[in-house]
Amino acid sequence: MNSELTVINQEFLTGERALFKGHDLHITNTVFDDGESPLKHSNNIKADNCLFRWKYPFWYSNNIELTDCSFFENARAGMWYTNNISLKDCLIEAPKEFRRCNEVSLSNVSFADAKETLWECSNVRLNDVTVKGAYFGMNCENVVAYNLVLYGDYCFDGAKNVEVYNSKFLSKDCFWNAENITIYDSFISGEYLAWNSKNIKLVNCTIESLQGMCYIDNLVLENCKLINTTLAFEYSSVEADITSKIDSVMNPCSGTIKADSIGKLILEKDMVDTTLTKIYVREGEIDG
Repeated sequence: MNSELTVINQEFLTGERALFKGHDLHITNTVFDDGESPLKHSNNIKADNCLFRWKYPFWYSNNIELTDCSFFENARAGMWYTNNISLKDCLIEAPKEFRRCNEVSLSNVSFADAKETLWECSNVRLNDVTVKGAYFGMNCENVVAYNLVLYGDYCFDGAKNVEVYNSKFLSKDCFWNAENITIYDSFISGEYLAWNSKNIKLVNCTIESLQGMCYIDNLVLENCKLINTTLAFEYSSVEADITSKIDSVMNPCSGTIKADSIGKLILEKDMVDTTLTKIYVREGEIDG
C-alpha cells in the first residue's frame, strides 16, 4: 500500500461511481449511500470505519485494505474481480460478496447472509470468520481457514486445495465435488458429507452425518469420532481409524476401517468386491 495517501474523512457520498477509479486513498469515517459502484476500478485504497450501503462497491479493484467497515444488506455483490483485498473486523450483511477474486484475506469477519459468497476465488485466507448462508466457497482454490464457524448447506462445493483448522460446520452436502481437502481438529454435522470428492483427509475431527463420506476416491480419517453416523463410506476407498462406534457402514469399495465397534455392517457382494476392504473392531462383535 502506497504510504502517500490522500485522506477522505467523514464524508457522505452518494450517486453512481462516487469515487470511480479512485486511487491512493485513505478513507475514514465515511458513508457510501445511494449509488452503485462507488469505488469501481479503484487501486490502493485503505478504508476504516466506513459504511457501505449500496451495490457493487469494489469491482475490478486492486490492493484494498478495509478495517472496521460495515456492508449493509443492499451492498450486495460488493467485491468482484478484485485482487489483493483484505478485510479485518468487518460486518457484512449483504449476500453474494467476493466473486472471482484473487488474494483474499478475511480476519474477524462476520457474514449475516453469505449465500453465494466467496465463489471461484483463489488464494484465500480465513481467520476467525463466521458465516451464515448456503453455497459458501464454491469452486474456490488454495484456501486456508482457521477458526471458521459456518452455518449453511453446500459449502465448498467444487473447491480444491483447502486446509481447515479448529473449525465448526453445520452444513449439509458440504465439500461435494471437492479435491485435496484436509480438515484438522474440527466438528462437522450434516448429511451427505463430501460426496463425489477426491483426496479428503480428516484428522482429530468429530463428525455426525447420515450417509456421509460416500463416493470418495481416497478418503483418510485419522483419530476421528463418528457420532450418529450411519450408512457411511458407500463406494469410497477409505483408510479410517475411528476412536468411537460407527453406527453403520455400507459397501465401501476398498481400504481399511478400524473402529471401537460397528453397529451395522452392510457388505453386498453384488455391489462391491468385499475382499478389498478390511474391517477391524476393538470392542465386541460386528452386526453384519
